[in-house]
Amino acid sequence: LAAIRAKRMAQLQGMGGHQGMSGQPSERANQEEAQRAAEDQRSQILKALLAPTARERLANISVVKPDKARKIEDMLIMNAQRGAFSGQVSEEQLIQMLESITEKSKTSTKVTIQRRRDLDDDW
Repeated sequence: LAAIRAKRMAQLQGMGGHQGMSGQPSERANQEEAQRAAEDQRSQILKALLAPTARERLANISVVKPDKARKIEDMLIMNAQRGAFSGQVSEEQLIQMLESITEKSKTSTKVTIQRRRDLDDDW
């Protein structure tokens, strides 16, 4: 985690050098610090909330589908704030949540093929 943070900070500092002297680097740094603190708090909440196997599954999902993992994390945090969980969330509970999100996000696709009829056809 520390290596990822260091790499990201190097990227941000590299991008900040191209921005020029606009007088907003301190404001941007404050925003980045607040965002980093929020992400740290989020990860701590999830670490306390999830069982190790569930945490591993969520990490695997976040590699493949980051947006779905973010939705699950949001759902977990909201339910924890409401007091819906009595203890740690097991892998089975996480799978149930995954299935419910998948069912909600399923969209049926309908393909309609329309063939053009040329005017000079011998029909």
